[in-house]
Amino acid sequence: MGMDQEKKIRRIDRAKDKSRAREKDSDRLKVEENVFDVPTLKILYTLSNKGIIKAMGGAISTGKEANVFHAEGQDKELAVKIYRIASSTFKTMDAYIMKDPRFTNIRNNKRDIIFAWTRKEFQNLKRAKSAGIRVPEPVLAEKNILIMEFMGEKEVPYPLLKSTHLEDEEAKLVFDIIVEYMRLLNKKANLVHADLSEYNILIDPNDLTPILIDMGQSVTLEHPNAREFLYRDVQNILRFFSRYGIKDKPEELLKKIQAE
Repeated sequence: MGMDQEKKIRRIDRAKDKSRAREKDSDRLKVEENVFDVPTLKILYTLSNKGIIKAMGGAISTGKEANVFHAEGQDKELAVKIYRIASSTFKTMDAYIMKDPRFTNIRNNKRDIIFAWTRKEFQNLKRAKSAGIRVPEPVLAEKNILIMEFMGEKEVPYPLLKSTHLEDEEAKLVFDIIVEYMRLLNKKANLVHADLSEYNILIDPNDLTPILIDMGQSVTLEHPNAREFLYRDVQNILRFFSRYGIKDKPEELLKKIQAE
């Protein structure tokens, strides 16, 4: 290959790299515009002035409705969950919030529903924590921002259950704890998670303790679809743990969860 051709190839490679960088910057800016709108920035500024947030860090996760960021608090790491008002698919929230007896006077518009959803997740986390379930400890909810305990170490979040390698014996222990969490949610917190799966459970690698997350959709037992949601949670957990030889029947597990 001649020198001229090598130079051309290097120029093309550099152009590609610059193009990729521009695309990444463009994507990042689009995300930031959707997440950090002016009202959200004002809230974050106020929280910073109050000393609740010392510094915002990088993104931890991006979901359908919200982005989660690492942050430094006064004496501990925090997770800052920001529900996107501009791009959230808030209509999917209706089934979980409009029939919740705790939220009966919400106007049917995107902003009010998202603000209520944020408060709902805060309340659900408090209930779960009080019931003895390991969840991120909620700190505060302000409009579309939820601040809670960061579940991880040194800015690195704990892995999801779906990404955690477990031996069969370890999996059985984790499974039993999750089932007990579901029972405590049902009996002590009066809640159903309503979206429980390997995607909404973290695993603390220090002791393999499961941690339930993403509880915005969790409903009280008075919700007309509570039993349906619980059955779906049971099916999801059994489906995942079947790979470890756990073959419980959904009906049997339901009885265990609903037992006094």
